[in-house]
Amino acid sequence: RFYLHPEMSKDLVGTHPPGAHSLVAVSVGYFLEDFVDMLCNQKLHQSWELLFHHSVVIVCFGIAVLLHQYVGFALVALLVEINSIFLHLRQILLMANLVHTTCYRLNSIVNLGTYVVFRIATLAWMTRWLFLNRQNVPPATYAVGTVGMAIMTPMNIILFYRLLRSDFLK
Repeated sequence: RFYLHPEMSKDLVGTHPPGAHSLVAVSVGYFLEDFVDMLCNQKLHQSWELLFHHSVVIVCFGIAVLLHQYVGFALVALLVEINSIFLHLRQILLMANLVHTTCYRLNSIVNLGTYVVFRIATLAWMTRWLFLNRQNVPPATYAVGTVGMAIMTPMNIILFYRLLRSDFLK
């Protein structure tokens, strides 16, 4: 999107390409549906971290959708979800008892690589952007963004460590 809409790299608050608002709105719907599904079909002790994650995303993306602002910032945040493809594939391979296969091993490597690029680096970039642009962001929105990043970053670092320990440091 930045390549096609370079103006967005200068203004993540008020500028976004056509369809971006709809994409963020649909994402809120997905996170809401997944949240309700987990509440109904999983034990709380198994899903509390993901429920917490979804709550933070729903609030932050919901603000972007309702205000029609920060949609560009939410688009950057959606880059994190690229890694979800490999996290979900990992879970499917685990459920299918295919842990000792080349497919699982290859997915583990790609999963960690995309994790670093699309989760850790993206969250670091977003935190940096928020800090550098704090004077252009209203205090309440800045507080929500800062709290969101303060929650998401450690959660993702902990999950990275768990993946690394489980798949590579056995």
